[in-house]
Amino acid sequence: MKKIGLISDTHGFFDPKVKNHFAEVDEIWHAGDIGEQSVLQKLQDLKPVKVVFGNIETPEMQRELPEIYIESIEGLKFLMIHIAGRPGRYAKGLTSLLKKEKPDVLICGHSHILRVERDPKHELIYINPGAAGQHGFHRKRTLIRFEIGGGQLNNMEVIELGTRGRA
Repeated sequence: MKKIGLISDTHGFFDPKVKNHFAEVDEIWHAGDIGEQSVLQKLQDLKPVKVVFGNIETPEMQRELPEIYIESIEGLKFLMIHIAGRPGRYAKGLTSLLKKEKPDVLICGHSHILRVERDPKHELIYINPGAAGQHGFHRKRTLIRFEIGGGQLNNMEVIELGTRGRA
């Protein structure tokens, strides 16, 4: 069983509450738009981090970080990318990537909209943890925790960090 803390769209803001919420996870996954190297460093100080770059990262960060993260864990194949769209309306080029890689779980950010749903067409689970930062149109800052084990996602929790504009 592997415990994951999933976060996205921090846009240079690190909420200290993340430390408590991710205290028991094995890894932190960041689905892009980190914003500042200091945010990535704070996450790395907590736990091992898997990360993809988003559309606001500096050219230096984009050179250092992958655009796509793919890994099989405990019987599930994960694909994480910042801009994915959503089931039925995927971003250009993503459908061919999904057909090629055949992930069980697609993780993304970008929209700032918390969304977890099944995509029966591509036979996957779509997860967007919403946004944990202060920039954007979202009202609530959110992140997700879940466990991977036995070929399943287990004990998924949505965690609200508070209203945008307040830490």
